[in-house]
This record gives sequence, structure tokens and C-alpha cells, in this order.
Amino acid sequence: MIRQDLFTNPTDEQRHQLLRDSLNRAGRPEDYENILELLSPPPDITEYASPGSLKNTTIGIIGGGLAGLSAAYELRKLGANITLFDAQGDRLGGRIYTEYFDEARQYFGEFGALRIPVSHETTWHYINLFHLNTESLAAPASNNIIYAHQIRLRRQPSGQNITEQLYPQYDLTEAEAEMSWPELTDYALDTLLNRLSPEMRTEILKILPEYSNEYAGITKMSTRQVMEMLGLSQEAINLLSAVEPFTCALLNASHDEVMSGTYSLDFANVYRIRGGMVRLPIAFYQSLLNENPPEYNLSPDLLGKVSIRLGQSVTGISNPSNIDRVTLRYNNSNGSENTESFDYVICTIPFSTLREVEVTPFFSNQKMQAIKELNYIDAQKTLFFCKERFWEKNADYGRMNGGISFTDLPIQSIVYPPDHLRCESPENCTYDTPGVLLASYNLGPDALRISNQNALRRFDLIKRNVEEVHDLPGGYLDTLINSHKTVHWNDEQWARGAFAVNNPGQKVNFSYAMLQPEYDNKVFFAGEHVSTKPGWMQGALYTGKAAANRVARQDIR
Repeated sequence: MIRQDLFTNPTDEQRHQLLRDSLNRAGRPEDYENILELLSPPPDITEYASPGSLKNTTIGIIGGGLAGLSAAYELRKLGANITLFDAQGDRLGGRIYTEYFDEARQYFGEFGALRIPVSHETTWHYINLFHLNTESLAAPASNNIIYAHQIRLRRQPSGQNITEQLYPQYDLTEAEAEMSWPELTDYALDTLLNRLSPEMRTEILKILPEYSNEYAGITKMSTRQVMEMLGLSQEAINLLSAVEPFTCALLNASHDEVMSGTYSLDFANVYRIRGGMVRLPIAFYQSLLNENPPEYNLSPDLLGKVSIRLGQSVTGISNPSNIDRVTLRYNNSNGSENTESFDYVICTIPFSTLREVEVTPFFSNQKMQAIKELNYIDAQKTLFFCKERFWEKNADYGRMNGGISFTDLPIQSIVYPPDHLRCESPENCTYDTPGVLLASYNLGPDALRISNQNALRRFDLIKRNVEEVHDLPGGYLDTLINSHKTVHWNDEQWARGAFAVNNPGQKVNFSYAMLQPEYDNKVFFAGEHVSTKPGWMQGALYTGKAAANRVARQDIR
């Protein structure tokens, strides 16, 4: 249980203690130093070049997500003239996507990033830099729902009710039936991680030209294959998939995707930015356009100029053999086509959209193959802006502040707002006040199946699923929802997928090649997809900062 004094704005020391405590409970205290080191931000760019040293150097950045924004922020310290292109015309931040339902921005939900683990040091570096307020998503007592096999349970740390009520619904082997729920999940999901030595486990957070045979072998197997190799029956896999729907969505992905989250405990002790995750890209934006930003502690005459061009999509990247510059072709929001040349380019857009950008001449063969082949998982999120918080009202299957409920229904999960977790004025935190419910968050095939249908039918399906999970009568929600919105990430024009998820073998085959510069060290790459933390803000911010450093190192040679 998280302490009250850790609820908001934890210090680095407090975060580190939370991580240390969690690793101790997991039986891996030896991983603490390695995790902190590997997730810490790269060195400051001024260790490679002096402030102002890139005056008159032009740098084009493709993509206005966290990777592009962090790269621009760092390179500006060296005086570079930076042009940032983002195809999205109405918002900045890439997969950071906060939706506000009122003018005062009191009621909001997240279509993109939801959580910040205490171990993600680079993310916290920028949160602290911009003095953003954070709040814990940890509930004092997790009493959310598991609704699987048409059986409704409260979540328990011991999992005893799962053992008693769900185990009999599946034809488990005698050995599986004798395992407690924590023992079964640990055996299925953590066995191969724990078999690796502490040094080999660090490879999870490294991008290397070659990996150890033991670790590489694991990355080439899917989680389903790992479970089968461990001797689990298909019925046990079905049970695990019903209770842990996100695991189900990743069953055919590389087992490294599961190991990565477990290794650095990405789902323990998580926080959010108070007021919405979008406050981080907004902080970058305001800093980049400020002539004398306080974050730098540098003379304004040393800083570079930044031009942020929203609604301008890059359609071509070229490097003619007789020109020592990189040319970008791009479309304005009015449809006209233009070109501009730069000394360096940092490409941060997902490979799912880079796939249609004309690259002349081609990048390396392995990079081009990765652009074609890298897997992106689909996701769907639907927010309900409710007149009252029904989830805090019902004594039997309600009164939930924060946390997440899981189900084997198509919606997969329901995420509750945490703003009533610790109210300073309880009279202002009653169930009859409005609230924003993440009514459906699903990954993989269910995201596609819910999204690709008539909008009214989808809305009705999600309402009925939520009612079923909460044991509410049919139609109960019809009069409680003020408004709603769905984002289907496969249909988002400038994303075409929620985030990168390696298929078996893709990390070994592509991760190193994906990160290598092109055009004689003129084009660099950043983004969650070329990181060791795909799908997380950590991956985008770390690689953005690292790409800026690589430009600095290249220019001073």
C-alpha cells in the first residue's frame, strides 16, 4: 500500500525506495541498480558540445511527439536552428492524447499514455525539469472487479476467490489446480525472466548488435509458446487469458514484451501528470517557443530558434549523392508541396507511417525491412463523461476509486478516475458528481472488432458490457452519459497502430539496425518504436534525447 505522503509529487529518493521495495518483494533486489542505470536519461548534450556551438546548423525533426520534442529541446541548447514538422494539425504530442470534457478542464481522460512507472527515470527527468505535478494511481485498497466466465469477483492480492470460483470452470491439470493464483501467474509469466542471470536480464533494456544465446532464444518465442514449453495446458492458458486480457492480447507477441514490463515493474507504483498527460508536451512547446526559457539557465543569445509546423506532413526524405544535406519534401495543410534541406534530420514518426514516405536512396536493407515488417498492436479506448459516478455508488460492485477492472468481454478493461482517491474535502467527492470513465480499453483483435462497426452499435455494445461487469440492469447507463468519444488507434491517420510490439525474433533481427543513422550520419532515428520501452513515454523521451546527443557528437568530429 502506498503511503499517503507519496501520493503526490514524489521525490527521486521516494520513487527509488518504492522501486527497491517492490523488487525486494519480487525477490530480485539485485536488479535495482541496473534498472535505474539503464532507464536514466542519457548525459546532457552539453557534455558533447558547448552551448551555442551549433549556430547556423539546421536540423529538421519529423514528428511532434515526445521524441521529437525532447530532441528539439536538447539541440536548442547548442544554438541549432530547428524545424519540427508534425502532420497532426490540431494537437501536439503524438500518442499523448488527453481529452477534456469541460471548459475548465476538470473532467478529462486519456486516449494515449495513462501511466508513469516510478522506474522510468527519463520520464521523471523531464517531469521534474518542467515542475509538473503528479499524483499516484495506486488505490489504498484495490477492490476492482474481475469478470470472467460470467463470474464476478473482487480483485484480491491472494487470488483465493479466483482459485475457488474460476479454477473449477477450467479443466486444469492436477498440478495446475494445486497452484495458487499468484503461483500460477508467476510460473507462466516470470519463470524465464527469473532463470536469466542478473547480467543477462539487463539485455532487456539494451539495444545491442548481438544478444546472449539465452536471452535471444527467449525473444524468438511468443508468450503462448513459452507457456506451452513450460507444460501449461491450453485450459490454463485460457484461464490466464480470461483474467489477464492484456496478456491475452500479447500471447502471440515476443515473450520479451511481457518480460520487459515485469523486469522494471512497469505496472507497480504508477503515477500520472495532474491535470492531464498533455501537460508534458505543452511544457515542451511553451519552452521551445520562449525566447528565454527558465529551464535552460543559458544566455538567450546561445539558444537556437525553433519553428513548429503543425499540419505539415513529410512525404519524402532524400540525399542526392552530390549534396551534403538531407532534403525533406512535405505537404502544407493547404495541400501544396514544398522542399527544404537540412544539415541533419531526426525521424521520430512510427514506422507504420514512415512506410509510405518516399526514401531516396533507400536506407539500409535491414532498416527498410523493419519499416515494412515491424509490428504495431491495435488499441481502442472509449471515454464516458458520466453525470454521476455509478462505480462509487453501489455497495456490492461499486465504490471504486481509481484502479482497473478486467473482463473477458470485448471491452477487456475499465479504468476508473483516481481523483476521488484522497479527497481533502469529502463533501466534494460524492458519487453524484460527474466523472470520466475509461469504459473500454482493449488491445489486439478485440480493438479491431469493437471499433470497425457502426458508431451507435459500438457505443451500445460498450455500455452493455460495462453494465454486465458492474451487475447493473440493461439500459442503466443510457441516461447517465453526458457525452462520449472513441479513439481507434489503427484508424488514426498519423499513427496506424497504438504502439510497437515486437513479434518473435523482431528485437534480435531489427532493433540495432532500426536505431542506426543513415545517409552518412545525417539522418537519426528516435521514438518509442526504436527504444527498449516501446509503448511508453520513457522510450520516446530517452531516444529523443539520445538522438540529439548523436547529432552533437557527429558535428564536433
